[in-house]
Parts: sequence; structure tokens; C-alpha cells
Amino acid sequence: MKAMILAAGKGTRVRPITYTIPKPLIPILQKPVMEFLLELLRKHGFDQIMVNVSHLAEEIENYFRDGQRFGVNIGYSFEGSIVDGQLVGKALGSAGGLRRIQDFNPFFDDTFVVLCGDALIDLDLSAVVKWHREKGSIATIVTKSVPKEAVSSYGVVVTDEECRIKSFQEKPAVEEALSTQINTGIYIFEPEVIDFIPPNQEYDIGSELFPHLVAMGKPFYAVNMDFEWVDIGKVPDYWQAIRGVLTKEIKNVQIPGQEIAPGIYTGINVAVNWDKVDIKGPVYIGAMTHIEDGAKIIGPSMIGPNCWICKEATVDNSVIFEHSRLGAGVRLVDKLVFGRYCVDKNGVAIDVKEAALDFWITDARQQPPQRNLPHPKELASVILDFIS
Repeated sequence: MKAMILAAGKGTRVRPITYTIPKPLIPILQKPVMEFLLELLRKHGFDQIMVNVSHLAEEIENYFRDGQRFGVNIGYSFEGSIVDGQLVGKALGSAGGLRRIQDFNPFFDDTFVVLCGDALIDLDLSAVVKWHREKGSIATIVTKSVPKEAVSSYGVVVTDEECRIKSFQEKPAVEEALSTQINTGIYIFEPEVIDFIPPNQEYDIGSELFPHLVAMGKPFYAVNMDFEWVDIGKVPDYWQAIRGVLTKEIKNVQIPGQEIAPGIYTGINVAVNWDKVDIKGPVYIGAMTHIEDGAKIIGPSMIGPNCWICKEATVDNSVIFEHSRLGAGVRLVDKLVFGRYCVDKNGVAIDVKEAALDFWITDARQQPPQRNLPHPKELASVILDFIS
């Protein structure tokens, strides 16, 4: 069976992570989110998968290759051009990318699934496809119910009593919402739906194709499912996904490594004197990370591989990406550290190098710059105030 993963977006709402990592490769405890999608597709018999790529396309292609090691076959459709010898992405929109694949060579010849490449899901795809076929639908949206007070964060789908889609509302005010069913970005299509997508132009599934299908009166339905769905479209969403895995609220992602004490997981060859640090789980510490004596780690927190946490530093409810060095005495509370950026849980980022804080937060593979600095304990509250 055939499927498509949408992976061409720039991921602007997940910056600064997506400056160097495309959204499908954003790691959930060291495992890219798209890898979970491939496992789900393979489980339900979808083993021929097209992926449209644009932003940082080569990163996605180099990681997944032809899909053999994941038990599937993968093909890529690049959207963009080469300018001065460099790949420059220019995404065609979710529907435009679908049309481009079909125009190249008719690939979608039976019922197929389309998934967004930036969500963790645990869904019975086989049951959804069966429902779609029984309805005689040309297109089906998988929806999920959310509390009424949460609808303003999502695209709302309005249906009649037979689940036929009547209209859409994009992030409506709570008092104006006509439904609590939201679009999860999981779609079941028949090949003929592609005929309604104009060729050679940007075209979006949600905002253009779907309203067009409603206007034309096509058999277009929504199936509301109760399943695990974790969108990581924004930095706060990603933050909650990591917390959810560590606290085991998210069931379909296993914490990697070895549990060396209740709630404390590590990769291999972590350098730490356990009786000289204060660690309260749930915490994950990646391989080849060094934590100096006197450091304090409070969960839920993740520290990636090859990090260096210096003496008297504190990591509290924070996510630290690989190769990060936290200087002595630094306290990070509710922060995400990615390369030269420190981000709060609302997504507000600072560039620590431009802010002259790179002695305290820097790359573990290089020597920190030498400056006249206050004592670590005196600086702790200053750095917290600056990046809060």
C-alpha cells in the first residue's frame, strides 16, 4: 500500500531548531519524529512511501535513504531549484507537492494515506482506511475531539450527523466554534482527488483543496478517532512532547537507554559520580555526557549526548540538545538549549553568542572564550533574569 509524508515545510514555528534540523528529523529522545511515522505505516502495510522535501532536503534524504533499514521503500520529490550551486527550497504546498508526484508518474493508484511529518501518532490506520472505503469517500480527514476551551488553537472540522464535512473554522474563538473536532493532518484519499489540484502551482490541502471539495459536493467525510496525537509544530508543543515521554504520559515512545535508578535513564558511558550530584527523575542523559560534581538535575529534563554540565550548574525542567556545555553555576529553569540558542518554553529565543553569554552556554567541543566574569554563584541569578 502507498502513502505520502509531508516534509517540505520550513518549520518556522519550531525555530531555532529548524535552522539546522528539518522538522521530520526533530528528535524525540534521540529518535526522529518521522521514524515513528514510518514504523506506524509499516505496521499497517504501507510500505511504498513518497516524501516531498524542500527545506534541508538533503538532511532528510541522507538519514532515511531508500527506507530499507526501516522496512519500507521511500522515494523523494524535491521542491525547489539549484542557485549558484546550492539547493534552494521552494515548497509547492501540501496539495501542490502531491500533484507534482502524480504528474511525474502516476504513483497513487489506489486508496492512500497522507501524513504530516511533524506529529507523533498512535492510530489504527487499517481501521480508518476500512471506514473510508465503506463510506465511499473521495477524501477523509481523521479528526480528534478536544475540550471546547482548546479549539482556538486548531483547525476545526464541522460535520453533519453522517460525518459528511460541511465547513471548516480556522482557530475560532471558543464562543464561535461549531465543533470540537480538530484536523489532525491525517488524510485518506482516493487517487481521483488529485484531479482537483491545479498543476504547477502552490496549493494547500487544508485551506484550498478541502473547501473546494465541500463546495463541489464531493463525498468528503471526517472520522473522529480517540488516539494519541502529539503535534510538534511549535516549540511549546515540542517541549510538551519531551515532557510527555519522560513522564510516560505518551505511551507509544519508549525512553531509550538504561534505567540506572528509578526514573533516571542514561545512554552508554556517561561520566558522573552519582553520589556527588543531585538528580531527581524523570531524567534522560545521553551517551558520553559528563556531569561534574555538585550539579543538580531536576526532571522532567533531557540532556542530550556529548554534553558537559559543569559544577554547581542546575538543569530544571529543561531540554538540552547534544554537544551543549553549561558553565559552572548556571541555572536553567524551563529552558531549551539548542546550539547557540536558549529558548524559553513559550518559544522566545536568545542568541547566547550575540548576548555575550557564550562562556556559560556553548558548544562542548570547543574551549569557552576567556572573559573577566563574576563568580558563578553571583552570575546565576543574572543569567536566569536575562533569558527568562
